[in-house]
Amino acid sequence: MTVSPSPAAAPFDPAAILPDDLLERFRARAAAHDRENTFPEDDLAELRERGYLAILVPADLGGAGLDLAAASVLQQRLATAAPATALAINMHLIWTGVAKLLADRGIDDLRFVQTGAAAGEVFAFGISEAGNDLVLFGSDTEAAPTGDGGYAFTGTKIFTTLSPVWTQLGLHGLDTTSPDAPRMVFAFLSRDETDAGRVRIRDDWDTVGMRGTQSRTTELHGARAAADRVVRRLEPGPQPDPLVFGIFAVFELLIASVYTGIARRAIDVAVATAHRRTSKKTGATYSQDPDIRWRVAEMGIAYDALPPQLAAIAHDIDARTDHGARWFALLSGLKHRAVTTAKQIVDEAILVAGGASYFSGSELGRLYRDVLAGMFHPSDPESAHATSATAWLGPVEK
Repeated sequence: MTVSPSPAAAPFDPAAILPDDLLERFRARAAAHDRENTFPEDDLAELRERGYLAILVPADLGGAGLDLAAASVLQQRLATAAPATALAINMHLIWTGVAKLLADRGIDDLRFVQTGAAAGEVFAFGISEAGNDLVLFGSDTEAAPTGDGGYAFTGTKIFTTLSPVWTQLGLHGLDTTSPDAPRMVFAFLSRDETDAGRVRIRDDWDTVGMRGTQSRTTELHGARAAADRVVRRLEPGPQPDPLVFGIFAVFELLIASVYTGIARRAIDVAVATAHRRTSKKTGATYSQDPDIRWRVAEMGIAYDALPPQLAAIAHDIDARTDHGARWFALLSGLKHRAVTTAKQIVDEAILVAGGASYFSGSELGRLYRDVLAGMFHPSDPESAHATSATAWLGPVEK
């Protein structure tokens, strides 16, 4: 079953794709997945059945044909119910979003991602490595040519979201042996490599929050990517290849969307609690307390700035707006503002809701733990500030 119609054919209604009853089921499960440290298999099954894995795939390839602006809104909505589910699906949507971005620019290198997503495949994101602050621009993973155009990858990837369920892993490594070396190699490998013992997934995801993502450590022991799944060989370091830009742009946008959704849910829970709790001192609900009203106003003022920023950046990506060298500062700044604002809002929401939110089983207690993860996704605060400083002041003189 695929989501229809496309936004070009009818007004886009997020609730038609993620209806309230679906979100309530996700919300009801989220506490158990957090408590038991399990992957939301049922959420994934329902999303797959509704065609959500292919929302960014063109209609003629079996998808919904949505744009990134619509995907951002949907991810915000999904995160209000189950942040870990939204963040997990995000990593799949990043690859389908990159495929769309490339196809929109006449590059069909990731068409197999689009057809695979429409067929129900799950694509995971294998980029993060411990201590590698170069992220897309460097890798500690060895990429060794296999002689037939393919590559064998050896190294360790961390925060590999969707570990229990992915069918294709998009990753990168460094080729140091080819005549034109060094070259960054971007490729996809199949889940079959786990059966062959060349991919080993550690059961080590025991974190403070975002427990349902099951973003486990992945060991690569000569894991093989076929020649037709090697999508780029690039010089290490920053450069303008559309694949690199696509990964950075879609990642930052959708990460910001998830944490914006968390912020919205925190406000909703705080507001409902303020209307429900009654002051013994005054006999009035806390919604009438001037201090509570100030906190809620602060939350609302901060939140209201986020959705328009997401919509504007998503529009510019979809419209192929040329921001030149400013793009990376705009994208990293968007992500940084979203995650820091979301954390501030959750902090205020807990104060509005009172001591009950300090219990780990409360929804706000879970949101408090989940929102902390935002600071660890690229671009981290240091990288975002360095990128912005370079955009405004130029590079640091050597």
